[in-house]
Amino acid sequence: MTAHRVARSWVPMPEDHPFGLQTLPFGSFAGPGGRPRVGVAIGDQVLDVSAAWPALAGCDEGLFATGRLERLLAAGPACWARTRQLLTRWLSEAGERERVAAYLSPASAHTMLLPFEVADYVDFYASEHHAANLGSMFRPGSEPLTPNWKHMPIGYHGRAGTIVVSGTPIVRPAGQRRAADGAVQVGPSTRLDIEAELGFVVGVPSGMGAPVPLDRFDQHVFGVCLVNDWSARDIQSWEYVPLGPFLGKSFATSISPWIVPLAALEHARVTPPPRTPRPPAYLNDAHQARWGLDVRLEVRLNGTKISEPCFADMYWTAAQQLAHMTVNGAGLRTGDLFASGTISGPTPRSRGSLIELTWNGAHPLQVAGGEERTFLEDGDEVIITATAPGPAATTVGLGEVTGRVVPAEAAVR
Repeated sequence: MTAHRVARSWVPMPEDHPFGLQTLPFGSFAGPGGRPRVGVAIGDQVLDVSAAWPALAGCDEGLFATGRLERLLAAGPACWARTRQLLTRWLSEAGERERVAAYLSPASAHTMLLPFEVADYVDFYASEHHAANLGSMFRPGSEPLTPNWKHMPIGYHGRAGTIVVSGTPIVRPAGQRRAADGAVQVGPSTRLDIEAELGFVVGVPSGMGAPVPLDRFDQHVFGVCLVNDWSARDIQSWEYVPLGPFLGKSFATSISPWIVPLAALEHARVTPPPRTPRPPAYLNDAHQARWGLDVRLEVRLNGTKISEPCFADMYWTAAQQLAHMTVNGAGLRTGDLFASGTISGPTPRSRGSLIELTWNGAHPLQVAGGEERTFLEDGDEVIITATAPGPAATTVGLGEVTGRVVPAEAAVR
């Protein structure tokens, strides 16, 4: 940590800022010399918690010493609550604000880093609207949902090593695909897509053989982030039978740099949609705490808003996803990330992927400059943002996850 802090005065923050006291998200940024630091976003500024904590808190000096979030994630709900309370006091009480001002700096001055090392990654398929849309496209005349879909949250294990922080360029993936004439080709994907999702970050681990029931969800999950789970539809459609997504999904998944604590979403909790048939007991949340979330997303392609999905439309909640993910005895690790799957709603405007928005390319989108898009072209930039209701009519911001597509550097032979 630096030996001297720059003297600063407290800068007032607009009361309606989505990164206000009601949010206080955690992230990691590159500090002096490029070393990672833990930061908390407050308005358009970042509080250097790695430096402020040992100087002002007088305890737990090692909690943020690594510049990453793993120690905080593993510390558990009591520590999460104490930390949030202390940060709120520092940033709200006049006397404390002057002390903490020296540890604030403009967010625009920092490079954000991946906030934690992703231990394992699981992606679900929890939107009934999304699953039904894809089923209608690919199995016309048949029941759009597979027989198991309303009995359990469907998911797959992804590749943790290709989770990247927002702003990382997305290299167009290559692989095998099947042409219209049936010939198998190898080369860059021609049907590159997005998936607008919400991610859930595990803090407290669980032992092998110890399923996590619905009522323990918030004892293990620290917070949420935005996810764009990029998808090469042509590669995926050729490879996924019989074992499911592989190279069509594993090349990159982008997450937002700020992790919003579950505590910040208390006023966004809503009752999820009704489930028919009734789920098995370990998934039946009829008499459990509500974990539907009124999180509203916006998706922009090259500056044009193309979609407005809402997480409240999701059939399976994150608590159910975690319960199902561990019912077989699989253990949790600090830094596990599981994502909701594409968030889609009942209207065309609320679809969270290009394959749905263009109905598999049949109806191109109009974007900036009068251009049309069915799937992503090189140079395209996708920005996903989200907000949720907070206390006293405030807004909780989830920040943004961005990515720009760049061409494959070399053709696969």
